[in-house]
Amino acid sequence: MNLTTMLESTARKYPDKDAIVYGDERITYAELLAASKRAAEVFRARGVGRGDRVAVMTYNSPGFAIAAFGAWRAGAALVPVNHKLAPPEVAYTVGHCGATVGVVSADLRANAESGAPHVEWLLTELGSEEACRGDHDFDALVDAADEWDGVDVDESDIAQVLYTSGTTSAPKGCLHTHRSITTVAPYIATTLGLDREERVLIAMPIWHAAPLNVWFVPTMFLGGTVVLMREYHPIEFLKAIPRERITAFFGAPIAYLAPLQAARAAGIDLADFDFSTMRRWTYGGAPIGAEVARQLQQAYRSENFYQVYGMSEMGPTGTALYPHEQITKAGSIGRCGMPGVDLRVVRADGGDAAPGETGEIWLAGDTRMVGYLDNDDATAEAFEGRWYRSGDVARLDEDGYIYIVDRTKDVIITGGENVYSQEVEEAIRPRADVLDVAVIGRPHPEWGETVVAVVVPVEGAAIELDDLRNDLSDKLARYKIPREIVLVDQLPRNPSGKLTKHVLRETVLS
Repeated sequence: MNLTTMLESTARKYPDKDAIVYGDERITYAELLAASKRAAEVFRARGVGRGDRVAVMTYNSPGFAIAAFGAWRAGAALVPVNHKLAPPEVAYTVGHCGATVGVVSADLRANAESGAPHVEWLLTELGSEEACRGDHDFDALVDAADEWDGVDVDESDIAQVLYTSGTTSAPKGCLHTHRSITTVAPYIATTLGLDREERVLIAMPIWHAAPLNVWFVPTMFLGGTVVLMREYHPIEFLKAIPRERITAFFGAPIAYLAPLQAARAAGIDLADFDFSTMRRWTYGGAPIGAEVARQLQQAYRSENFYQVYGMSEMGPTGTALYPHEQITKAGSIGRCGMPGVDLRVVRADGGDAAPGETGEIWLAGDTRMVGYLDNDDATAEAFEGRWYRSGDVARLDEDGYIYIVDRTKDVIITGGENVYSQEVEEAIRPRADVLDVAVIGRPHPEWGETVVAVVVPVEGAAIELDDLRNDLSDKLARYKIPREIVLVDQLPRNPSGKLTKHVLRETVLS
């Protein structure tokens, strides 16, 4: 199977079923398949062939889906591009992957064309003011094109170049084959119990690995319906669930917390929204504590919360924390790999960590990337035989549940002692005057590094270092307690909600 034959198979079974819903627009599987063949012809007319790359920089819209399936049918790899990138960042991503043809939402055209002027950008979601750009109107070109069955795609062909979130360094391009991405679908479906009746709301950016491969592709594989929200908005998110009879949603924890705050500010009662169709509230990007888990279960009137953990290098697949574990094992990512995924927590000496010990999470499975694009050194560093070294440091509890304590590159070494930043963050976060917190290390000539707490205070709060240190004195060893506190308005995070600590270091420590 490859991604083009996957769509063909689903379209044969459910030709008249809605594949994509976008506002008032409904696209059936038969229509999506036909549009993908016409898109492939549009790309072929512009010289795209086997082994080429097509950059797609859009909001969540049908144009993304049609461009993706069209690129695959033409034999090219899809390169999803972060729609929030500035021109220099677009230049890096698109230049690095070597794309010469791209599809971009009209609203994003300036950044795309400024960053990568050598690319022929085709515009989707054009407004009436863009009529003069008809020769580059992707939607119109697709409507007018003949259908082309495309090239014979092999499962070993590269299907995607997924750029990492760059939380520790410059983004790297993960090379995934048709086999690895189509294998994600049954792994995820089995893990979460998905079926053909799913109506999945995608409000997080579809160019990100999780919305794309954990939700969009599996839904296409099963024959469910994807409901696209152009951009996430907390109140519109609440309205979409009953309106479209949504059964599953994925987002970072903030995507669940923001609607609670927005509803309170607007005088809206969540009890007025019918969430009865929802079967799976899933989240990822960061764990949540027991108190937050209870808050979400009460607010959304459901215990059907799942956490999924993975990374672009694995498709992303990894682990899951199930509804019955949300409170008793709050903060954990689960205790084993998903079906089809092997997992180890490996000590520095190469042995498997025992309960109470820490080590690096290693993952293996058929969803693993081939390697990083044009980066043999990083590929060699990431792999240990069949294992992918995640860079996440974790500890095991007495039941074998896994708790991430840090990134290997974020471990702070002070006076020869290892300080795991997430442990310190979790000790600080429950304070009533703390809205958000990140812990980093500041280079020190004698101690190696010192611990720095970067805190976003609740509006109107004044947090003093001595008060913070006193509060932590009975919670953490003395060497783990921050020696410095920096107050900021917000912390830098990527679109999936992960802290970008390298950005934080550049701004705070410079």
